[in-house]
Amino acid sequence: MHICKVLLILRAQNVYRNGGFMGEQLIISISREYGSGGHEIARKLADRLELAFYDRCMLDEIAEQMNADVSDFHKYDEKPGNRLLSRRVGNHTNSYEEIIAQFQFDYIRKKAESGESFVVVGRCSENVLKDYDCLISVFVTGDKEHKIQRVMEHFDLSESEAYTKMRRHDRTRKQYHNRYSEGKWGDATYYDMCINSSPLGIEKTVNVLENYVKERTGNQEL
Repeated sequence: MHICKVLLILRAQNVYRNGGFMGEQLIISISREYGSGGHEIARKLADRLELAFYDRCMLDEIAEQMNADVSDFHKYDEKPGNRLLSRRVGNHTNSYEEIIAQFQFDYIRKKAESGESFVVVGRCSENVLKDYDCLISVFVTGDKEHKIQRVMEHFDLSESEAYTKMRRHDRTRKQYHNRYSEGKWGDATYYDMCINSSPLGIEKTVNVLENYVKERTGNQEL
């Protein structure tokens, strides 16, 4: 895949248009294992590159546009649903999980179609936007012990509780992703870069990704 040559920031003139340089586009998709810090890494990378950032909060905007209860939307966010209980007629389905998923896929597509540059977390975005040459896809993993420790500290859980929570979330994410995507969740074949955040920690992992973006885009002065 050929990455579009995009310059991220023109520091000298402090001109930053539409999230990209001179109207060019950059999209970074970050998928992650639970407890790896992938969400925090994605947000920090977006801040450094001065890009828009999209995660589950996109549901707030979608719900507002539809005059719907956002709590219902969040309830079914990134859930695989049950094929046995869902029913599809043509392009219509009675699965709330699938409806919410499609709302988010459409939201991401519209952002990309508008020419906006952004960082997006999860939501099968590396598959949804696979036809965009300006897409850089990343999967963040981590060592089991580090992930458990992170979950323990964040939610004040015991080690066993954190491990159970981590496994449950990863299982759900995998099922959700593999239901809607051609590639398998976490399979390095389907991402531009897979990185273990444990050896370096959050900040240095962001540094690595920032440098990777510089190399891919050809901008050495970022």
